[in-house]
Amino acid sequence: MARLRRFLAFWYDFVVGDDWRVAVAVVVALAVTFGVSQAGVASWWILPVAVVLVLPLSVWRVARKR
Repeated sequence: MARLRRFLAFWYDFVVGDDWRVAVAVVVALAVTFGVSQAGVASWWILPVAVVLVLPLSVWRVARKR
């Protein structure tokens, strides 16, 4: 059981990391990309836009704390 707990803790730390908001934004961006691609529309641009929006917000939030 301890190995399973350590394994899950590793994946949680790997995926979520320091900011759970960024992880949620990535999941939402991937879901939107999938939905748009299923509609037959070009969806390559969604993830770069998500990075351009989420990354500065994440950096600003950390810089504001300091």
